[in-house]
Amino acid sequence: MKYCIPFSEIRNDDVSKVGGKNASLGEMIHSLKEAGVQVPDGFALTAQAWRAFLESNSITKALEETLKQLDTLSLDNLAEIGRTCRQLIRTGNLPAEIREEIRNAFGQTFGSEWIPVAVRSSATAEDLPDASFAGQHESYLNVHGEEALFQAVQKCYVSLYNDRAIKYRIDNGFDHMQVALSVGIQRMVRSDRGSAGVAFTLDPETGFKNLVYLTSSWGLGENVVQGAVNPDEFYVWKQGLTQGHQSIISRKCGSKENKMIYSDDPDQPIVRIETGPQERNVYSLNDREVTQLADWCLKIENLYDLPMDIEWAKDGISGALYILQARPETVHKGATQISIKEFRLKADDTVPLCKGKAVGRAVASGRVCIVNSLADAPRVQNGDIIVADITNPDWNALLRKAVSIVTNKGGRTSHASIVARELGIHAVVGTGDATDKLRDGQIVTVSCAEGDEGLVYDGKLDWETTEIRLTDIPQTHTKPMFILADPEKAFLLAQYPSEGVGLLRMEFIISNSIRIHPMALVRFEDLPDSNDRRAIAAITTAYPDKARYFIEKLSESVAMVAAAFYPREVIVRMSDFKTNEYASLLGGSLFEPEEENPMLGFRGASRYYHPRYRDGFGLECEAMRQVRDEMGLTNVKLMIPFCRTLEEGRKVLETMSSFGLTRGQNGLEVYVMAEIPSNVILARQFAEIFDGFSIGSNDLTQLTLGIDRDSAIISELFDENNQAVRDMLSQVIRSAHAGGRPIGLCGQAPSDYPAFAGFLVERGIDSVSFTPDALLRGIQNIHMAEEKLKQMPPAART
Repeated sequence: MKYCIPFSEIRNDDVSKVGGKNASLGEMIHSLKEAGVQVPDGFALTAQAWRAFLESNSITKALEETLKQLDTLSLDNLAEIGRTCRQLIRTGNLPAEIREEIRNAFGQTFGSEWIPVAVRSSATAEDLPDASFAGQHESYLNVHGEEALFQAVQKCYVSLYNDRAIKYRIDNGFDHMQVALSVGIQRMVRSDRGSAGVAFTLDPETGFKNLVYLTSSWGLGENVVQGAVNPDEFYVWKQGLTQGHQSIISRKCGSKENKMIYSDDPDQPIVRIETGPQERNVYSLNDREVTQLADWCLKIENLYDLPMDIEWAKDGISGALYILQARPETVHKGATQISIKEFRLKADDTVPLCKGKAVGRAVASGRVCIVNSLADAPRVQNGDIIVADITNPDWNALLRKAVSIVTNKGGRTSHASIVARELGIHAVVGTGDATDKLRDGQIVTVSCAEGDEGLVYDGKLDWETTEIRLTDIPQTHTKPMFILADPEKAFLLAQYPSEGVGLLRMEFIISNSIRIHPMALVRFEDLPDSNDRRAIAAITTAYPDKARYFIEKLSESVAMVAAAFYPREVIVRMSDFKTNEYASLLGGSLFEPEEENPMLGFRGASRYYHPRYRDGFGLECEAMRQVRDEMGLTNVKLMIPFCRTLEEGRKVLETMSSFGLTRGQNGLEVYVMAEIPSNVILARQFAEIFDGFSIGSNDLTQLTLGIDRDSAIISELFDENNQAVRDMLSQVIRSAHAGGRPIGLCGQAPSDYPAFAGFLVERGIDSVSFTPDALLRGIQNIHMAEEKLKQMPPAART
């Protein structure tokens, strides 16, 4: 055939013939079919057909003359020029020879019946490593019948001169007349009865490359791409996937308020309808399907040797999964991290007007401009914050004026998110209520400096911006590590120059992500009717086994951190709430005693083997067992807090073993916090029970000096530099090393006080863990101390 080529005969080097999208489809069918990757069959109408269409209708010269009149600097007449170009193409006729070839190719590919197909534009300058052209040209779904197919082809031709496509070519330096359009005709996947979405083979926010990020929603994937729905989200750890482990490290159930389906109306072949509670409250993919898609995504990435942006669909009739298209990811591709910008709002007590998913990492203030359609474009000024229900590819020119974007709907793979990344601005998507909460002309501050969550505040707030050049951070012998509480920040923080996580606070994950007392889940059926019981039932509605909720949420939160830092070690401290803190969790008051001094009461190791909490500790252990043994994240080490006696340490290890966590098995190491004088005095004996130590300087200081660190009256006496505390630190470091065990310290003092950092370095501390805001300052202090130590004669070192 002259103008039509089956996908099976197309290769990736045929971009000039069939465009980037069709070339990619052909390459995947050829190279990945034997690997099990399914791509719907079809054929391409070539770029040669486009040129024949122009020649047959004598359009080429008229297009050239029209485009010469475009003001490429101001683009003031873009709408007029684009309209004229489209009208020229719209009034042309598809040559009879091309029509006949399409008929023949259709019959050879799909058989004699005119089945519904997808008709997709594929430009010869599309899906390139440096310019994706994503969303610039049109595609048409559920095209049924011969004449409808011919019309859809011509509509694709018209879309080559959409205003946004013209502007995109100008911005990226492409000659309009050198870019041709091919059209892909592809078998429809009945995702209207199933689900669909988008996947990236890296984290689209941070560029972290060791995972697959996948979004999914009911119905056609266009809903996800447009940002018209808040989809389900999944993170899959690549190394676990290739090793055959359970590799899904995070699941988030989106609200999925509506879905796109096919209709029988030829004038409106696609309609959007609301979803019911049954669809909103369950995942649109199961774990097996998520894993299969992630495996395919990894195969596609390996084929192209590039991070990829992939669209997929599930046929709801057959249950089969398909890859619809794949293009290079263009925002993070090839990026080398040489500096990091940190943003911090100076006021930390301001209540946000609305919240959503953060896209990008920045803070900006500006005037709200609510945009409902292109008709609002004249109102948008440079420096505005555009607020909309969703954004549209036709808005690309006006979005370039914005310093930030806020939407009601959409996820991290929506149009608003992709455009924000390409423009280098930040966005808050999926707020649900931004157009209701914000008003035109209002001055607001949009912050994406809080990890996963994006926040919008009233007024112009003050913030600080710090740029850190990673090449300026010195290397040290003493290991700098993180103290972490928020797993959502792990992918970003993993880029910092640390040796891992010295303290991951489990109790913060429980209070922020789980919110329910573990014993209230273990004994849910025994809970009396109350507001807490009803709240627990609502939160765990998708979990018939309530304990599974705790295990899944905790294991995934820890896995996010462990995967981000892998293979660097991540030391997870088992829960260290005090009884009053446990009691504040949902259902907690039923299981916690009232104590005069919770700081010295029923906390830490003493809880783990006690009948009042043993089963709750069992849930913690099962979550950690799954992270290490099922997900393969063996860089996770565990740590026991507030272990008062040697016998208590042995009891805890026996209890852990009864729950499937045996020290030494599968390389499991168990550390102990050195925060009680008994830990220091008996450090050599504790070293025989545990694999390492981490000094908790706050508790050790208060118990050495006999100070309640929460007491304001005597707070000035609390001092880690006190000689008694220093002697305790020196002793425990010396004893740990004598017992052949590593020892670190978690605390603020080494970053605040260079002299204290120097003291620890002189004593030979193995590692120091800092909060994220203190890490770089702490590294500088350690480096200065190590340089100073090098200058000292050996006899002067203590």
